[in-house]
Amino acid sequence: MSSDKLLIRLEPKQGYNKVFDLGEYNMNLTAFGVIQLADGTSYKASTGEYEVALVLLGGKCAVKGKNFDFAEVGGRRNVFDGKPHTVYLPRHTDYEITALTDVDIAYNASPATRDTAKPTVITPEQCRTLSLGRDNFSRAATIMIDETFDSEHFYIGEGMIPSGNWSGYPPHRHDFDNPPEEIDMEETYFYRFDPPQGFGIQKVYQPDGSIDETYTVRNNDTVAIAEGYHPLCGAPGYQMYYLWTMTGKVNRGLISAKDPQHSWVK
Repeated sequence: MSSDKLLIRLEPKQGYNKVFDLGEYNMNLTAFGVIQLADGTSYKASTGEYEVALVLLGGKCAVKGKNFDFAEVGGRRNVFDGKPHTVYLPRHTDYEITALTDVDIAYNASPATRDTAKPTVITPEQCRTLSLGRDNFSRAATIMIDETFDSEHFYIGEGMIPSGNWSGYPPHRHDFDNPPEEIDMEETYFYRFDPPQGFGIQKVYQPDGSIDETYTVRNNDTVAIAEGYHPLCGAPGYQMYYLWTMTGKVNRGLISAKDPQHSWVK
């Protein structure tokens, strides 16, 4: 694994793969990793002082703990094969994941100061799908956890960008709590491509130049976005997927401020 300021590259191995821990990359409400298990193997952990959301990127598994036993979760082959199952676990929860096939899971954690929803499976049928943008910045979004779910910090979804299109456009940020104009939220982008040798471009910037980063993103790359405007685009010929995990300090929602220079693009 290597990193370049806000970009973290990962070559996942069996078990838990750390991408970043709480406090790294100025991410004070988010930890992120990838869990990969071969068929028949298991992974045990405790959420501790965190709430945890496990997004099934591909494959099937069982997830169990005290007073809950989800016998079969998942089903899509990969992120390009339908909507996800997501397992939500509150703080102070011991759990065990057992792979029913080879399984690929995104691990999201955020510090919790209160008891939230009980262990829950969010099914594909419970997800919400949005069509956003137009022309060459049209894209689809699937939302698994929103402000109606009893989480302290999470707002989690998936973006699917057609060949050569932009997303996060017009450029937007969520740096300040000023509803209904803007909500302060950290955001994590985790990437996959079809075919897998694809790539995209991720920009993170502030108008005053205090942040001005442009990255080539590839399969299994992550960009940690604590602040700043953050548009992105995919290379022609490739379908681009990204898991976006937002964590809000006080409020949660798809409310962002557009860069005034580009806000005329509706």
